[in-house]
Amino acid sequence: MRIGIPKEVKVREGRVAMIPPAVGELVRHGHEVLIQSNAGVASGYPDEAFHRVGAQIVPDAAALYGSVQMVVKVKEPIASEYAFLRKDHILFSFLHLASTPKLAQALKEKGLTGIAFETVEAHGKLPLLAPMSDIAGRLAVHIGTTLLHGHAGGRGVMLGGLPSTERGHVVILGAGVAGGNAVAVAAALGAQVTVLAPRREELERMHALGPNVTALPSYAPLILKAVLSADLLIGAVLIPGAKAPKLVTAEMVRQMKPGSVIIDISVDQGGCIETIRPTDYDHPTYVQDGVVHFGVTNMPGAVPRTASQALSTVLTPYVLKLASDGGLKDPAIAKGLNVAGGKIVHSAVAAALSP
Repeated sequence: MRIGIPKEVKVREGRVAMIPPAVGELVRHGHEVLIQSNAGVASGYPDEAFHRVGAQIVPDAAALYGSVQMVVKVKEPIASEYAFLRKDHILFSFLHLASTPKLAQALKEKGLTGIAFETVEAHGKLPLLAPMSDIAGRLAVHIGTTLLHGHAGGRGVMLGGLPSTERGHVVILGAGVAGGNAVAVAAALGAQVTVLAPRREELERMHALGPNVTALPSYAPLILKAVLSADLLIGAVLIPGAKAPKLVTAEMVRQMKPGSVIIDISVDQGGCIETIRPTDYDHPTYVQDGVVHFGVTNMPGAVPRTASQALSTVLTPYVLKLASDGGLKDPAIAKGLNVAGGKIVHSAVAAALSP
């Protein structure tokens, strides 16, 4: 199969879907791989590194999309890329269609086959989403720590505190991969951490991370109490394919402490905090009701080399499956299928997009 890897065009998105060793694996299996020039430069992989493993370097997006059967990219296509897509393309990338109805409509009109990384499911897990959730969860604490600095508009709180001071309070909604990583990092910094999640097994796992972690069921009154005392509030709620439920209302945000910080990792799926809206790394934050909001939709793009390596590792076997005869029938890939034949075929995505 002819497989194309384009250069990402979202604001400050430096990731590349597959790094040279992974591309070499595709070539070794008999596939023809085309890479758009400079697609890997921001991740530290020049064109020559791809050429050495047998990839063809093409000059621009038009040449790439026009020559391949499968397009493997990181972020969902944006409007400037729609014209390159064709009915006979297999598009394999993050899509997040539940919160991007214009993209969903464009893909239906194209009639292509679209498989979303975030809904590929194997043994009850989301293997292509997991490494990016790892990174986003950790980055949420790193970024939140900086945004709490006084010069950034925050409360001037150091999360771990000192022997003679109060600790910062980090509240995390969700204890999946992203939320769990956020809890681990915040706890290691010495913050007072409260995590809220629906399942007891998640709460047990979070409680075991340290004596400074309080793990509570995600009942509305407990969420309200935690949010009002938070210095840093991190949303990390995921329902595969669906819009994130709104667990924190605008009224709750209005009652938060001035200079506190909100980071909603689930903004890709619409966000679990009512006041969040998508931002990018050129303009990552805004202040609403005295609270600093961070809603960047491609958080792992801040660490493109690490993120590209992690994504490429889990992605390679699925690209090989998809490029083989009957690849769409693979159970995990079939669950990732979002668009086919001009229709939304993933039930959760379809429900989210229905009027």
